[in-house]
Amino acid sequence: MQSLADSPLDQIDRRIIEELARDGRISVAELSRRVNLSKTPCQARIRRLEETGYILGYRAVIDPKMLGLPHVAFVEVRLSDTRKAALDAFNRAVRALPEVEQAHMIASSFDYLLKVRTRDIAGYRELLGEKISALPHVAHTSTHVSMEAVKDDAE
Repeated sequence: MQSLADSPLDQIDRRIIEELARDGRISVAELSRRVNLSKTPCQARIRRLEETGYILGYRAVIDPKMLGLPHVAFVEVRLSDTRKAALDAFNRAVRALPEVEQAHMIASSFDYLLKVRTRDIAGYRELLGEKISALPHVAHTSTHVSMEAVKDDAE
C-alpha cells in the first residue's frame, strides 16, 4: 500500500481520512458537512478508501486499565534461529497470545519487540516465564517496563 503522502488522494480524501481517524463513529451526514461534500459522493469516497486499503476498518478503543490490565512492558526477543520456517513458527505462536498487543520484527541486536499488557508485575513474570519464553526458537529476552504512557494514539 502507498503512503498517504505519496498517494493519488486529493484534499477531500485526506480530510475524510483525518476525520474518520479522529472519530470513526461520525455519521456520513456530519462527515459530509465537515469535508464540504454532499452525502452520496462522500459515501462513495469512503467506500473507495475502504476498497483500496486506505481505511482498514473501524473499532472501539478500549481502556485496558478499566479491564484490570494497567501493566505495560516491552520485551526484546532474540531467536536461536532466524530462517523463514523459524520466523513463521514464532509469528504464528506470538499472534496467539492475547497479552501481546503488538509484535514487531526489528533490525537490531534482537529480532522482535513485543508490547505486552498484564494486570501487574507478577502477571508479567508469569507470562514471560510460561508463555513468551516457551515461544518457538526464543533464545533470550530482555524486558523494559513502562512507568507511564506519555503518548499513546490508542487512547
